[in-house]
Amino acid sequence: MTAVPERDPGLQPERTRLAWRRTTLAYTVAAVLAARQVAGGDLSAAGLVAVALSALVWLGFLWVAHRRVRELGVRPRPRALSAGAALAAVACTVALAGFAVAMVV
Repeated sequence: MTAVPERDPGLQPERTRLAWRRTTLAYTVAAVLAARQVAGGDLSAAGLVAVALSALVWLGFLWVAHRRVRELGVRPRPRALSAGAALAAVACTVALAGFAVAMVV
């Protein structure tokens, strides 16, 4: 039986970690724009609820992203993203888009 050589991950974990950071930055910009919309003071009650929910969804995405960035920085060959974390990231992104529509309308 031949030994399987250990895979050299190269820069792939670093690129993935940077992608998570860019996505988190873009998500934060969207949350700040939502807060700026509130500062304008021309939102309905539903819009205010949408902004509050956007802040909660932003915190949820930040938590998922932080855990993933930390995992990518610890090991040379990080574990795969769990299905739950992937689902949470997608749900947060879709929810933020929905809340953005509610704020505009």
